[in-house]
Amino acid sequence: MKRFWTTAEATSDGTYWGVALDGRPVRTPARSLLQVASEPLARAIAEEWQLVGETIDPRAMPLTGLANAAIDRVQPNPEAFAATLARYAEGDLLTYRADSPQPLIDRQAAAWDPLLQWARRRYDIDFTVTSGITFVPQPPATVAQLSHAVTTLDPFRLAALSPLVTIGGSLVAALAVLGGELSPIDGWTALTVDDTWQLEKWGSDAEAELALENRRADFMAAARFLVLLS
Repeated sequence: MKRFWTTAEATSDGTYWGVALDGRPVRTPARSLLQVASEPLARAIAEEWQLVGETIDPRAMPLTGLANAAIDRVQPNPEAFAATLARYAEGDLLTYRADSPQPLIDRQAAAWDPLLQWARRRYDIDFTVTSGITFVPQPPATVAQLSHAVTTLDPFRLAALSPLVTIGGSLVAALAVLGGELSPIDGWTALTVDDTWQLEKWGSDAEAELALENRRADFMAAARFLVLLS
């Protein structure tokens, strides 16, 4: 789609915030009004539209995409969406460790053990940590508590939590970022221990680095969305 507007700005109906293009409200792909509960988020979304060049590039508008997802995909059935994310509690990245080499084992422990300790305290749960890739079930109480933490979230936080979980592979780390326990940068660093190790071991690969950078951008955008919701 080519740009057809001159000015994008945040608007309010007194309850919700939206975005208008030359006075015309922005709608989601499903034709619902794009409305959010936060003025800072609406202004940031309006800025994305204002910065559009000659044609729209969805990759350059991640906040708009997350708001669209919250309204069109999550809001109609938040319970089902939350259940999909909650399943990550059964196989969280942080509970699967390398069995060699020792430097990688040490890096994983330094990055991931503090997050598991936080979750133990925060949710009164425990974890089964293993080496290798063979599935090992987590305690039922752990799965239940982490699932509850997800299912109580509103559609907008669920929409933003989704890339944090799916990109990083860890529900625990995503909840730590959501709760402000972990900064987005520290979260990304922790979740890419293996990726960093591989780049160091095998050298730079332009394609792999580009894919990693795209993941990082999506992760950071989701984390920013959560901050702007507050």
